Amino acid sequence: MRHAGAAALDRLDDLLQEVRRRHPQLKERKRGAFYRGGQGWLHFHEDSASLFADLKIDGEWMRFAVNAPGECAALLRRLEKAL
Repeated sequence: MRHAGAAALDRLDDLLQEVRRRHPQLKERKRGAFYRGGQGWLHFHEDSASLFADLKIDGEWMRFAVNAPGECAALLRRLEKAL
């Protein structure tokens, strides 16, 4: 599975905007790659059919599907708790 490219990030633009709006403490070093305190915190992957987010929770990466509005909302809730 590879990191999300420009076309995949375009599909996630609404989600990316919500992350930026709700969590200004996260710094987006490059599009779709968010850092907190100098450490990677949230980034995105794609495969041939799906999009995923990797979110750091308690020092461990956890993967979340982000293909549907409900999945994106679930990621935003987990992000809020992780911060």
